[in-house]
Amino acid sequence: MKKKYYTQMEAARKNIITPEMNIVAAKEDRPVEFIRERVANGTIVIPANPLHISLDPNGIGSMLKTKINVNLGVSRDCKDYDIEMKKVMSAVNLGVEAIMDLSSHGNTQPFRQKLCRECPAMIGTVPVYDAVIHYQRDLNTLAAKDFIDVVRLHAEDGVDFVTLHCGITRKTIEQIRAGKRKMNLVSRGGSLVFAWMSMTGEENPFYEYYDEILDICREHDVTISLGDACRPGCLADATDQCQIEELVRLGELTQRAWEKDVQVMVEGPGHVPLDQIAANMKVQQTICKGAPFYVLGPLVTDIAPGYDHITAAIGGAVAAMSGAAFLCYVTPAEHLALPNVEDVKQGIIASRIAAHAADIAKGIPHAREQDDRMAEARRKLDWEAQWKEAIDPETAKAVRASRAPEDDHSDTCSMCGKFCAVRSINKALAGELIDIL
Repeated sequence: MKKKYYTQMEAARKNIITPEMNIVAAKEDRPVEFIRERVANGTIVIPANPLHISLDPNGIGSMLKTKINVNLGVSRDCKDYDIEMKKVMSAVNLGVEAIMDLSSHGNTQPFRQKLCRECPAMIGTVPVYDAVIHYQRDLNTLAAKDFIDVVRLHAEDGVDFVTLHCGITRKTIEQIRAGKRKMNLVSRGGSLVFAWMSMTGEENPFYEYYDEILDICREHDVTISLGDACRPGCLADATDQCQIEELVRLGELTQRAWEKDVQVMVEGPGHVPLDQIAANMKVQQTICKGAPFYVLGPLVTDIAPGYDHITAAIGGAVAAMSGAAFLCYVTPAEHLALPNVEDVKQGIIASRIAAHAADIAKGIPHAREQDDRMAEARRKLDWEAQWKEAIDPETAKAVRASRAPEDDHSDTCSMCGKFCAVRSINKALAGELIDIL
């Protein structure tokens, strides 16, 4: 029997409601037709490779709940796949919607295949990382076809989206060599493509053979995440000519993908001053015609190593409120080391707070209901109800337990004790004696 559709976008354009669209509609409390229309026009993507058999589908779009991605994977200095799998399961339990496997050492394929068999979150990769590892050859010995073959390999393994740095060209080399940027390129994938072009004298293979890549992604319904090789790596480089020129090219590549029914996200900055974030979101929405924007942070200051989960959460909240759809988490280890399990948790919690705050500001249906339940629980000094609504109940419980109040005011906390405003008002409204001493 001939297949009725290859991609979610193709199905949507044929007025076919897929099982994945029904799942997303239920999660978002939206009519399924609302989801279908926006998948058809590209403003919502549902990354869902049919070969990812364990997937619990999610939609990504600025009008939906803001989604969170977690970057994981081994490196030459930290190469324990068992630890990475613990991080994966911890991330899933903490409620993230996507895992990107950025492994850059060892035999990467078994881990990637394990993720696609067992992990319910969307799985993303950056194939250019894997090219050198897969072929075990130096970068300058690889041919353009080798990079394309790795994209195909990842699609066949079941990944739901791939980051491809299609937007830099040989013109970008000239711009960077002109030396107007403080940090040049900080994108790992972008730097590899830049290095390959510099050493071989050839054009970016992901740009030159983009149509062939689209055919692969269409066949397996792999969403393309158009990587921002020129994302700013410091505040001084934000919203500069290099970043915006690449964004314009990504807008053109978005349109070309849509012409082949391939789903697209666009990746964005980076390090951006707080007052420039909203403008960056609006520029992307205009140039890329509403394709979902996937941002790293943005980090709003360069001087907080060890605390960049906080700098990213500040920027992420403003970005998502202003139109970003997908936040890539940042951990306290950013710029310093491969994150451990605790770093992963801290990064996820910070990103989830940012996403939730943005969803309230955007008016996402039911986004504030949990906050209202928390307020009710606090008014009643109902601690069990507060744990139920907390974004991280175990930490909240542990903090309270470590500094417990005296028995005669155990309904309050040890900060105020019987001076607790909520306790006093409750008693006053009930006509009770307000004992303080």
